[in-house]
Amino acid sequence: MLKVVFFVILALTAVGLAGTRDDEGPLFRSVYLTLVNKTHKLPDNWEDKVQIDAVTNFFGEEVQIERKTHEQFQLLREDLNGRGINIGFGSAYCSTGVCQQLWEEYLNKYGEEYAAGHCAAPGYSEHQTGLAIDIHVLKEGKLIGSRVVRVSDEDKQDFVKIIYGLLPKYGFILRYPEGKEDITGHTYEPWHLRYIDSPKIAKKIAKEGLTLEEYLGEY
Repeated sequence: MLKVVFFVILALTAVGLAGTRDDEGPLFRSVYLTLVNKTHKLPDNWEDKVQIDAVTNFFGEEVQIERKTHEQFQLLREDLNGRGINIGFGSAYCSTGVCQQLWEEYLNKYGEEYAAGHCAAPGYSEHQTGLAIDIHVLKEGKLIGSRVVRVSDEDKQDFVKIIYGLLPKYGFILRYPEGKEDITGHTYEPWHLRYIDSPKIAKKIAKEGLTLEEYLGEY
């Protein structure tokens, strides 16, 4: 009997270790590496898997965001503040109802082809995870547009590089990079960040110029 209990404990320990972080490759998975795109639907009962909190955004509005995503973003923001760059986010979590409304607005205003590249149908939007945020940037007290500028804008290139260079340190990636539209299914969005809870994986993605789809081998 004791021998049976021992092997049961051993098996459970192995399962537990298999689910812990190793950060070594695409086999490592957690809720923070959940892939949501036009062919990968948000898992059922997602809100039971993550903690969504109400917070105040860049403009003093109440928005919702996954707890750890917000905590790490605040650390990123403090780091950048020390370098004279102030960032914040406008939007984060998007409910099914709001996603449906946005999707219908894009369809009616721009048509299906444009909507498919610039928006996401309910259930297929990263913003429904609470792990995605759209950032805004203040430089020397001035709002730089409504979203972070493109790296190719020469007059703002240096500080944008600083922002992107610090993302992996806090477990964030640029989710829709330029030149990878055929893989992500989205147009280039230099303002859209995604939290993946692993600085090591985020650094690999940034260094090798990967998308989340490519890292996970699902594209």
